[in-house]
Amino acid sequence: MPTAAIEEGINNQIQVELASAYTYLSMAAFFDQLALPGCTKWMQMQAREEMAHAMRLYQFLLDRGGKILLQPIEAPLHDFGTPRGAFETALEHERKVTASIHKLYALAVDEKDFATQSHLHWFIDEQVEEEKNAAEVVDAFARAGEDKSALLLIDHTLGQRRPEDEEA
Repeated sequence: MPTAAIEEGINNQIQVELASAYTYLSMAAFFDQLALPGCTKWMQMQAREEMAHAMRLYQFLLDRGGKILLQPIEAPLHDFGTPRGAFETALEHERKVTASIHKLYALAVDEKDFATQSHLHWFIDEQVEEEKNAAEVVDAFARAGEDKSALLLIDHTLGQRRPEDEEA
């Protein structure tokens, strides 16, 4: 059974992950309005991945005998200016998620909750990948500048993301 502090921390992280899914879904809609189907697909897949992260924490808390207390999710932004702006927002968002996971891990250390520490290792490793992926796309858009052909190539490349690239 997790301590009250751990239970609260995991519930908070579930909210962070669900808010992430909502944010990426909003970004998908933004890209759909720009007629960039590859970016749309990438963001939709990212939204599903974040939902899977929330469910991973949800099930872990239930497995430990904790109580799920879902929290409100604020409306996400809906206008990101440019495709690059959307991915810059995604990168900044992932950095905040990383900080939130690190805070939860530090709490698990303080509480001497070894099961939660072990479970969170996966999330810590995952965040390295999440930040790297977003940063690579930001860099690609930066290199592309205003070149519309490069934008279409980036969109095409992002559209190649496959479901098996998502973790379960």
